[in-house]
Amino acid sequence: MTDILVPTLGESVSSATVARWLKKAGETVAADEPLVELETDKVTVEVNAPSAGVLEAITAAEGAEVGPGSVLGSILAGGAAAAPKATAVAPAPAPAAPAVPHVETPRAVTGPVAVPGAPSGSAPASAQGAAPLPAAAKMMAESGAAASAIGSGTGKDGRITKGDVLEYLARPAPAAVAPAVPKPARAPEQGEERVKMTRLRATIARRLKEAQNTAAMLTTGAAMALRTEYKDAFEKKHGVKLGFMSFFVKACVAALKEFPAVNAEIDGDEFVYKNFVHMGIAVGGPSGLVVPVVRNADTLSFAEIEKAIGAFGRKARDGALKLDELAGGSFTITNGGIYGSLMSTPILNPPQSGILGMHKIQERPMAIGGKVEIRPMMYIALSYDHRIVDGKEAVSFLVRVKESIEDPRRLMLDI
Repeated sequence: MTDILVPTLGESVSSATVARWLKKAGETVAADEPLVELETDKVTVEVNAPSAGVLEAITAAEGAEVGPGSVLGSILAGGAAAAPKATAVAPAPAPAAPAVPHVETPRAVTGPVAVPGAPSGSAPASAQGAAPLPAAAKMMAESGAAASAIGSGTGKDGRITKGDVLEYLARPAPAAVAPAVPKPARAPEQGEERVKMTRLRATIARRLKEAQNTAAMLTTGAAMALRTEYKDAFEKKHGVKLGFMSFFVKACVAALKEFPAVNAEIDGDEFVYKNFVHMGIAVGGPSGLVVPVVRNADTLSFAEIEKAIGAFGRKARDGALKLDELAGGSFTITNGGIYGSLMSTPILNPPQSGILGMHKIQERPMAIGGKVEIRPMMYIALSYDHRIVDGKEAVSFLVRVKESIEDPRRLMLDI
């Protein structure tokens, strides 16, 4: 028998939710065949069968919260599909007495506890009639949070999840203690549809934070002219189109070398400065915006940057990005211009200290040498963590990016 384990979930990801089982217990599976989908704060991950055989048991039901290394189920090698295997494996009979004292006191409010003389089918201790998920139960025991205070859970069958506990602990303390009464759902109006928020969207919402923001307007004329002049030769030689993103990556790399605080992060009471640039590039995918990372972007050529961005774009559309491709970024670029945005405030991607927002290129009348000329213009905006980046550094960073895009020769000469 082979266990199906939760893989390593990536940097800063400690848990996942079992989103959907693709196979049922008792069904035959092939080696490396997708068995179950896990939803993390960042992406949806498929877990493949470690070996061929029969899916003997499913131990983590849909909606359960699991961590790296947790057992999701088991495969019986060489077995044959059979109806009796279709149900999830029940917990093994309790061993001798040691198990009861271990869970009796700390877990009193987190789930059912065997009590002498009580019927075997007694209801769980949760006020909602279903035991909290294990991660939630542990956090509740540590914090002293009661299931009745948290209210109805968002997990399957109303079970309380770790996210429910975190949300409860983040609430302001109530002025007076009152029984927790689940708020009745508002009656839906005609044309409304309710869809449960995914972990990805919930994480984006939690990470919204106030940050300093500064903006500048630049002309993209020189970069556009250079791209037009050499795009055919560039594609013929490198097999990839020359886009604007590589210009901005190169411009940001040059500016980050001059102002390293924008490429740094805060870890506790320490500033962590990076001697490399792992550039996050925000791209749209089926589950929302994701930020794959072009590693060591400061060592790459224009062609290598364009190839990396193109590959990430295809993977994002196909939902094939891996967790390690989304981790470790030191700075991020996001391009709201592709959606028509003329100006916006990009949101920091913690623990990074800076993010550059690009916007739509639009022709505008500009005063040039005492004359009004029409030039292709773009707003760029920098959001930054003011705890580590000063306003002067932020503005100076933007000026360097602006100068590099308006005169791309500076990038070639490293000035």
